Amino acid sequence: MYRLLFVVGLLVILYFLARRAIRELSGWTGQAQALDSKNQMVQDPVCRMYVPRGSAVAESIGGQIYYFCSRDCAQAFQKQLSG
Repeated sequence: MYRLLFVVGLLVILYFLARRAIRELSGWTGQAQALDSKNQMVQDPVCRMYVPRGSAVAESIGGQIYYFCSRDCAQAFQKQLSG
């Protein structure tokens, strides 16, 4: 009877270890994949504030997309680049 409980306990431990190893090898983190791209936080390059990508002001400058917390920060960034 004790041998059966020992074997079952060992199998449960091996199951959880194998599941953890598979998740680590596949790069799955759970939390990172739960966030969709609109809720991902992006940093404003002017004021360094973090805002959700879905509500940020997006500007394509020099072929790169920058995200800002407001139009004022976007205009300030463009002024910094031009002068």
